Amino acid sequence: MTMKLFQTSQYRTLMDEHLTKTIIYLFEQNQEFAIACETKYITFEPELPEGIKESFNETVLFVLSGYTYETAQIEKEVFTFEAGFGSDNFGSLVTVPLLAIKQIFVEDHPIVINLASPAVLQKSRGNVKNSMEALLNNPENKKLLKKKP
Repeated sequence: MTMKLFQTSQYRTLMDEHLTKTIIYLFEQNQEFAIACETKYITFEPELPEGIKESFNETVLFVLSGYTYETAQIEKEVFTFEAGFGSDNFGSLVTVPLLAIKQIFVEDHPIVINLASPAVLQKSRGNVKNSMEALLNNPENKKLLKKKP
């Protein structure tokens, strides 16, 4: 019952603002930090090799320091950074919806705890875009769309 309280749009908005302001504050203070995130909402570009992805649990901890910290940015409810994975340091751009960040740490201290989850609609936005791209890949479909007044 209590968990429903933390899944309302009002609480999601509150946490989104709190996460954004906290991360911006850490950037302004030039303070490196770590984030614990729900793995199922994270995207990687390019996609990580299967062996690396399989090593992740439901929650993964990213330590933002050095190059990873320098590439980190926050924009429109999304946090991105570049990171290397595995023994070969496989490089990938990591994209995390803000509400998929469950905790923020500075050194060993948890400074933010988030109980909200990304809304289902937010998670599926990429699927809508991919569906449209698939639709437009067929030249016959492009013709149909152009006929609209």
